[in-house]
Amino acid sequence: MSTKTKRIDDAFAALADPARRRAVELLARQPLPAGELARVLRLSPSVMSKHLRILRNRGMVTEAHPPHDTRVRIYSLRSAPMADLRAWLDLAERG
Repeated sequence: MSTKTKRIDDAFAALADPARRRAVELLARQPLPAGELARVLRLSPSVMSKHLRILRNRGMVTEAHPPHDTRVRIYSLRSAPMADLRAWLDLAERG
């Protein structure tokens, strides 16, 4: 299996859950703290943490800490996995 194929498989696996897809939609607009994502998605912090860990492990998001509070985690969407998906979908659509 090629690296690109693995990345596409990882992205599809990460997006298999509706809550993770919604989190990706929110992060496409702007980076957000985990707590804000949990609030908007109406998920408990522990459930949100699980979803974010899956997205991070699959390479869909990155995590950063603001310098003033290392307890806060700010998540950002990575563009490369989305570009891989877009390219795959374009190729599949052409048949």
